[in-house]
Amino acid sequence: MMSRGGTKLANSMLALAGHRLLSTATANTAAAAASNKVFAGILTGRAVGRPAWNATFLVRGPSAGVRNGSTMALGQKEEEKKVSTGTGGGGDDNKDEKRVVSYWGVEPPKVTKEDGTEWKWNCFRPWETYKADLSIDLKKHHAPVTFLDKVAFWTVKALRWPTDLFFQRRYGCRAMMLETVAAVPGMVGGMLLHFKSLRRFEHSGGWIKALLEEAENERMHLMTFMEVAKPRWYERALVITVQGVFFNAYFLGYLISPKFAHRMVGYLEEEAIHSYTEFLKELDKGNIENVPAPAIAIDYWRMPTNSTLRDVVLVVRADEAHHRDVNHFASDIHYQGHELKESPAPLGYH
Repeated sequence: MMSRGGTKLANSMLALAGHRLLSTATANTAAAAASNKVFAGILTGRAVGRPAWNATFLVRGPSAGVRNGSTMALGQKEEEKKVSTGTGGGGDDNKDEKRVVSYWGVEPPKVTKEDGTEWKWNCFRPWETYKADLSIDLKKHHAPVTFLDKVAFWTVKALRWPTDLFFQRRYGCRAMMLETVAAVPGMVGGMLLHFKSLRRFEHSGGWIKALLEEAENERMHLMTFMEVAKPRWYERALVITVQGVFFNAYFLGYLISPKFAHRMVGYLEEEAIHSYTEFLKELDKGNIENVPAPAIAIDYWRMPTNSTLRDVVLVVRADEAHHRDVNHFASDIHYQGHELKESPAPLGYH
C-alpha cells in the first residue's frame, strides 16, 4: 500500500505535468484572441488578420493531423509533394508535368498507340484490342436433345418474350440491356472455377481466363452501346433488378449443373445473334440512323476511322457467335463426363 506522503507526491507531479502538457488553456487563449481580433475588425469596418475559422484551424489542425494522418513520415510526404507538383526550380514551366506520384512505387502507366499518340482509354489497353472474325458461321444451332438441354432452351425462349414486349424495336436500348445480362455468366463461371482451383490445388486448363475474357468482352459491348443509346431512369432500374435476379439464379444453376449453365448461355448467345440481325435489318431499312461508330468501338475492334454503327453491330454479333461456340463446347465437355480443365480453353476466341 502506498504511503500518504507518496500519494501526495504523485498527485503533485501529475498536476504539474497535466498543467504543462494536457491543458488546452494556451490553445483556447490563442483561438479567443484571434476571434476577438477579427470581431474587432468587423466592428471597425477593417480587415484585420485572417478569418476566425482560419485561426481555429491553425490551433486545432495539429491534433486532427495526428488522428487522421498517413503512416508516411512528414519529410517523405513533403518530398513526394515537391516531386508531384514539379517544384524545385521549374516554376510554371512544370505545370503540365504534374502527375500522381505514389510513395509505394505505383505510378499510372503512360500508354501510347502505335503511331505515338496518347492512349485515352483506361477501361482497356491496346494489347487487349483485336479485329473481329466476321467469317464465323452465324446459323449454327445446337438442337436440344436431353432433358437439361430442353430446359435450357425453353428457359431462354421464355426470357425473350418479356424483352420483346418491353423494348419493342428499340434495338439500341435492347442491346444495352442484353449486354448487362450477357456479361454475368462469364464472371460467375470464372469465379467459381477460380475457387474450385484454390480448393483442389489444381490448374483450370485456362478456362478461368477464357470465361473472364468473355465477361470482359461483353462488358465492352455495353460500354460501346452506352455511347449510342442513352438509357432512361426506369431502364436503369430494370437493369439493377434483372441483374440481381439473374446473377443469383445463374450462380445457383452453375453450382448445381455446369453443363446446364453453359448450355443455357449458348442458347442465350444464339438469341443475341438473332437480336443483332434484326438490329441490322432496321439499320438497312433506315428506321435507325446509321451514326458514326463511337470512338471506343473504333479503338477496341481496330476499326477504320470512318466506321459506322452498322459496322459496330457486325463485330458485336460476331463476338456473340464466338461466345455461343465456347459455351456449347464447355457444355459438351461436361456431357462427355470430363472436366473443363482436361480440355485446353479457347483463349482469344472472342
